[in-house]
Amino acid sequence: MDIQLTSDSLSVKKVDNLPEDFILGMDASCVPSLELSGVGFSDFDGNERDVYAILAENGVNYIRVRIWNDPYDRQGNGYGGGNCDLENAIEVGRRATEHGMKLLVNFHYSDFWADPSKQMDPKAWAGLDIDQKEEALYQYTRDSLIALMEAGVDIGMVQVGNETNGAMCGEYGTTDYGWEKIARLMSAGSKAVREVCPHAPVVLHFTNPETAGRYAEYGEKLHKYGVDYDIFASSYYPYWHGTMENLATQLNRITATYGKKTLVAETSYAYTTADTDFYPNTVSLGGGVAGYPISEQGQADFVRDVVDTAVNAMTDCIGVFYWEGTWISVGGESREANEALWETYGSGWATSYAGSYDPEDAGKWYGGCAVDNQAFFDKTGKATEALKVFGMLKEGNTPDGKE
Repeated sequence: MDIQLTSDSLSVKKVDNLPEDFILGMDASCVPSLELSGVGFSDFDGNERDVYAILAENGVNYIRVRIWNDPYDRQGNGYGGGNCDLENAIEVGRRATEHGMKLLVNFHYSDFWADPSKQMDPKAWAGLDIDQKEEALYQYTRDSLIALMEAGVDIGMVQVGNETNGAMCGEYGTTDYGWEKIARLMSAGSKAVREVCPHAPVVLHFTNPETAGRYAEYGEKLHKYGVDYDIFASSYYPYWHGTMENLATQLNRITATYGKKTLVAETSYAYTTADTDFYPNTVSLGGGVAGYPISEQGQADFVRDVVDTAVNAMTDCIGVFYWEGTWISVGGESREANEALWETYGSGWATSYAGSYDPEDAGKWYGGCAVDNQAFFDKTGKATEALKVFGMLKEGNTPDGKE
């Protein structure tokens, strides 16, 4: 798509050497649940339209969607976070494909959030030994990808596990045998991808690049146990994960040592300190990073610099994905009114029902969206000027009267 954008207020410095096929992606997994909650998205002129069309017209060329195996309790109540099951992924994938974007399929291999603090296996796999779990993961991955393909979704890449920092699907790498089991599960997922989507690269995803030696250890373990994959991906949130320069150093070592491509699978930045849904934001007042004010311009500058780092400081990075840039608040009148929507449609980060699966986190802290102030749409669903940054990176933009 030929992107031609202008802005009278947003300054964007050109990213030199930006490849034509560089991935400028967006995780937009929660959109269906937001829409069920009454959210409508509109373009810069206030015209309500499909949000995936708006993203594509502003330079986003890939959508990332997470998949949880069974994010529902025994009564069918959703756990929240978008209730991101396979059917949700199919809807997101169809709409992304319709608007010319490819899909990065992100399997968590859990019934709810998988991240460094928790890698719980799905309810249906509880009690399985490693041989049984390996087969279950292979079959689940294979069946899910077939369903996506049959629905006409343009699968571009497949992520096997989410932020798998020495753990995955209830297995933990505290011993060599633990790592061997993790590697077997990763390999089972990779095998399914190769069979169903041989054109799609296999992505493995980790985080905390600021920890010295972490990625070197992970790269060595993956090599030792012969895991078949193509791309070593990292999250990068500037509030927690150190400098962009260090991120480049860590990922370049993986490329140099193992010949793998790399990817920034998640990143984001706040444009406002406002809380629009009566649920605290992850990043609030005073939570910015030096050099990047909490503003639309600061958000755009941050995105631009991450992309510039990926293109010009990394040796084989193929793209950058912004995390949940469409996840805005629902309701707005009161916490009670909003909570009714979160509980019914799963449009907050977790519902009270998730406590049956994750009592120590979701069961205690369930509620609304904690990242609405990091989106590219305001509380009414209207696109902010900062969204244009993706389409302006190749040529840059200098408003009249600004240097």
